Amino acid sequence: MRRLNALNQKQALKVVKELDAFPKVPDDYKKTTPSGGGISIVVFILIGVLVMSEVAYYASTQLKFDYEVDTDADAKLKINIDMTVAMPCQFIGADVVDMTGQDTNMFGHLNMDNTYFQLTPKQRQYQDVVQEINAYLREEYHAIQELLWMSGISAVYKRGMPPRDDNPVGQPDACRVHGSLEVNKVAGNFHITAGKTIPSTGRHIHVAAFVENADYNFSHRIDHFSFGEAVNGVINPLDGEENVTPDNFHMYQYFMQIVPTEVRTYAANVDTYQYAVSHRNRSIDHSSGSHGVPGIFVKYDLNSLKIRVREVHRPFGQFLIRLVGIIGGIFSVSGIMHSLAGVVTDLICCKFKLGQYKMEDITSNFTNSSSITDNFPSENIPGVNLLATDS
Repeated sequence: MRRLNALNQKQALKVVKELDAFPKVPDDYKKTTPSGGGISIVVFILIGVLVMSEVAYYASTQLKFDYEVDTDADAKLKINIDMTVAMPCQFIGADVVDMTGQDTNMFGHLNMDNTYFQLTPKQRQYQDVVQEINAYLREEYHAIQELLWMSGISAVYKRGMPPRDDNPVGQPDACRVHGSLEVNKVAGNFHITAGKTIPSTGRHIHVAAFVENADYNFSHRIDHFSFGEAVNGVINPLDGEENVTPDNFHMYQYFMQIVPTEVRTYAANVDTYQYAVSHRNRSIDHSSGSHGVPGIFVKYDLNSLKIRVREVHRPFGQFLIRLVGIIGGIFSVSGIMHSLAGVVTDLICCKFKLGQYKMEDITSNFTNSSSITDNFPSENIPGVNLLATDS
């Protein structure tokens, strides 16, 4: 019985052995060449480089975006403002009105400080740098998560506008409007126009009766305009914006679309807002049909969708598949190229009688010449013994 089991096992092993798709070649049948060794060294170096790059690629992370309806409608929206208008503070009023009819009196207070519109050389240098960076970001980057790691750029904004290092002559000719307002999370309109606001039931009124026509000048510079809590490394589209009006009565309009954004990455964990903006401006001339109120108007609206940004690693299975593909592919391609190079070399050497083909030609000539001795008796060739075999 044991012999029968052993026989069955041997037969099973024999069947399995015949199905071997990876037969082993004995070492006696293997032939190594210098060209094969050189290609092997190149292949191993290439595999090492690609494997290291693949490991680095797997260790890096990618951003995953999810979109969902923003259900936090009862929350407040924080508006952060820092801008300078080329009119004295007593001539202008700055406030915000939303779709509910509420105004600045309900949302907070903005600071208004008299200053000078003309910048010093250091301030102008800072302003130019901010404008160049913002122009670059508008061309190369378009989303908040791509800006969070730009610590070098954000460091410029952290320093802020440098203080004046001169003593201007004359009265201040501009007003710096800065501060934060917490408004309802609905569409609204922030504006700066001539005259102070007065309380009125159901209406929003600016009294500009005491402002002369020559005092109108809505040239302005926006140092900062954002929504939500401040986030280091984020540069907003209007930061560094500067417009100089060619006439007294001019209207500037900015139209913003705000998108709530939730960022969950290894570098940041913030709930903030990003926005896109377009702007228009025109002169107010009632005689030519261009009607309106001169001033600066920022009209904003909120998107109903929220963007959720998460930082995740790539799947480990994908990493293994790519790794196996790299190693196997390089070995296969290098083997094909080596075989092809060998065939081409053999063809060239065979045609021009080079290398081993030259030696084979000499050997064949020697064989032909030695066959001539078969026509002569061995005793006639002294010193040579020919061995013959019986046929």
